Amino acid sequence: MRVLIASGATGGTSKGSIGKYFHLKDFGEALTKFDIDYKLVRETDYVVGFPTKQISKLISSKKKFKKLIESFKPDAVIVDRQSNFGLEVIKAGIPLFVILRGHHWSELEFAKETIYKDRFMRKIVDARSQIAEKVFAGATAILPVSNYLIDIIKEHHPQQSIEVYVEGVNNARWYKQDGMQLKHPCVGLLQDANWWRKTREMLTLEKVIEKMPEINFYWVGDGQYKDQILQVLGRFDNFHWLGSLQYPDKVRE
Repeated sequence: MRVLIASGATGGTSKGSIGKYFHLKDFGEALTKFDIDYKLVRETDYVVGFPTKQISKLISSKKKFKKLIESFKPDAVIVDRQSNFGLEVIKAGIPLFVILRGHHWSELEFAKETIYKDRFMRKIVDARSQIAEKVFAGATAILPVSNYLIDIIKEHHPQQSIEVYVEGVNNARWYKQDGMQLKHPCVGLLQDANWWRKTREMLTLEKVIEKMPEINFYWVGDGQYKDQILQVLGRFDNFHWLGSLQYPDKVRE
């Protein structure tokens, strides 16, 4: 059996959402124990759909996708994003399994209420939402990462097959080793800055950091909302931004 795994983690300030890609690779390696061959790819290397600024990729992407399918010949495809890649898999008649890590519908509505208020960006969000709904509807099954998401999925796709996908962390990689030279006492924060609804919660630390000048706060993470956080927390001498670190080795340090 052959399984194609397509990661939606891309480039940009989040450094390709390395953690998610890394865990998908772990999952693929686990499949080999059951004599299942896998291939892990970044979906945007093969399919770029409209709307996009990458016009050249938009024109050539379908040829690359077709070549990928013809060469690897997958029996099933797993994706962790609801995008044009998933649509192409459905059109090709290959069983598609969609990993869902959060409340997709709530995140879209929140985005339109906060960061995408102008009419043009709302239309972009709506267009991507329509693509996602087609992927959810046409998938063989949706794989939420928690039981909490099951009822939420059923509200939108009551007839869809749902199985919980447990995405854990291999604790064998998180052993003690010599770490970075940090100022102690300190608190470490590991959080990306790509979903404002999650990222904004870091701002609740403002009063804490101000009232505890003897404690150093280190933030590891990056993303499109980094500046909004640094504008508030970066003014404190005991707050230190370390940027995006290599996962998992530098994060472990």
